[in-house]
Amino acid sequence: MIIVSLLRESRAVICLGQIPLRRIFDRYIFTELLSPFLISLSVLSFIFFTKEMLRLVEILVSKGIGAMAVLNIIGHLMPSFLVLTLPIACLIASISAFSRLSFEKELTAMYAAGHSLFRIALPVCLFSFLVCLLTLMLSVWGQPWTNISLKKLALNLVKDQLTLAVDSGVFNEPFPGLMIYIPKHHKQQNPQGVFIADQRDPTFPRIIVADRFRVLNDKNNTQLGMRLFQGTIHQTPEDPQHYRHVAFSTYDLKMSLSETMNASGQPRPTYTEIQEQLAQSQWTDTNALRRMIEYYKNLAFPIAAFCLGLLGIPVGILSKRSGQMGSFAIGLAIVVLYYLLNILGEFFVTTLVLHPFAGAWLPNVVILLITFALLMRAGR
Repeated sequence: MIIVSLLRESRAVICLGQIPLRRIFDRYIFTELLSPFLISLSVLSFIFFTKEMLRLVEILVSKGIGAMAVLNIIGHLMPSFLVLTLPIACLIASISAFSRLSFEKELTAMYAAGHSLFRIALPVCLFSFLVCLLTLMLSVWGQPWTNISLKKLALNLVKDQLTLAVDSGVFNEPFPGLMIYIPKHHKQQNPQGVFIADQRDPTFPRIIVADRFRVLNDKNNTQLGMRLFQGTIHQTPEDPQHYRHVAFSTYDLKMSLSETMNASGQPRPTYTEIQEQLAQSQWTDTNALRRMIEYYKNLAFPIAAFCLGLLGIPVGILSKRSGQMGSFAIGLAIVVLYYLLNILGEFFVTTLVLHPFAGAWLPNVVILLITFALLMRAGR
């Protein structure tokens, strides 16, 4: 057996006075955690990323975006997925490792060598602490950086998309409310003609028809546009009894990328702004309470990686015949329980039963209480 050879190696090392027995056990348990952790992290990341992969493949095929741009998007999305998958992978690794150690009686041999369950749990504490630290770094630094970088990346992709997506015989929509159509031509002829339906301003919709066009790209002012030649503009004013018809020889149609990116979302309110909203509403504004819970969860959720890693020790010991797939299923069931506790904490906060800080940390407290209770049972 593995543990027999391990004990022989341990006795030999102890006799030589080189490495203590506890350090060999720590290294052995840490190695047992690493393999299922990496496997679980890969599987969970793939599952979470499947939905986004379908969108990226659609962009790659239909919009003409290059493969390197898609890989760049994947790299920017990974921190958001890792924040969710790291705590779950830590839990599954702990359950899987101690389930195997308990099933093969290696924990019994460690007890016989004079190690208590709490001493055996120290490598798991270190491993869970490292995962917690990584999750905290991604939550505090990685996700905000990802949001900013994705905006810049999307800005560059929109610039490329306008040049690539304006194809003949296809209704192109490079911006919401702007439709561009270029009729098909024979190969012997030069492509000419363009039809544009501009409804970005609902009060003044326009139809523009031109003989020729040229794409403009002003990178300094983050603007794209089309220079149209020999065309007409058809516009219906507010009064339906009137109609406007304008002929032009040259007309520049501008499209501001900065406005489009700024309109995509509102900046996240700061902690001080949320406190002011709650003070004005006397702590009854449910939207402000939810924002406050999310603020506290930025620290509470990474700490959950440490709590879940400890919970995996007694769960793995008590479910020693579960195997790899069983450990994965038990881990997902515990994650569902944690998610329900989050919903319960948010419900208590919005009903003015708990403070937002208590609601955000309620799942971690419950998980720790369950962990200590199961550790005492597993120790007996």
